[in-house]
Amino acid sequence: MKTLQRTLTIVKPDAVRKNAIGDIIEQFEKNHFRILAMKMLEISKHQAAQFYAVHANRPFFNSLTDFMSSGPIVVLALEKENAVADLRKLMGATNPANAEEGTIRKKWASSIEHNAIHGSDAEDTARFELSFFFAGYELAQ
Repeated sequence: MKTLQRTLTIVKPDAVRKNAIGDIIEQFEKNHFRILAMKMLEISKHQAAQFYAVHANRPFFNSLTDFMSSGPIVVLALEKENAVADLRKLMGATNPANAEEGTIRKKWASSIEHNAIHGSDAEDTARFELSFFFAGYELAQ
């Protein structure tokens, strides 16, 4: 029996500034992701630090939290079979120079840091990340 999986994705401030939201959402739909919830918001540096707490000791943490709090983002809850892995493949490599043609990062990212999109890296991470941005009642059934 195949089971549906949920994941979180964020259209980051750089991609929002480039008006890439519609194109990125179109890629989700073309790749058979079901959108369960979506919202545009701005987060504070403190909120970004809470979300990315797993990276707190990494050298890029401050620049990451500055960047993620620099403008509007679009957060989406997505669902499909194998959602986490399929989304990561669709996103492309973190460094857009290494991303495959046809991936979101190849098309919209400009650097490792300004890489257009975030996606959960595992099922347990996805659960935390989804609950960070969405209350259960906000997800479509």
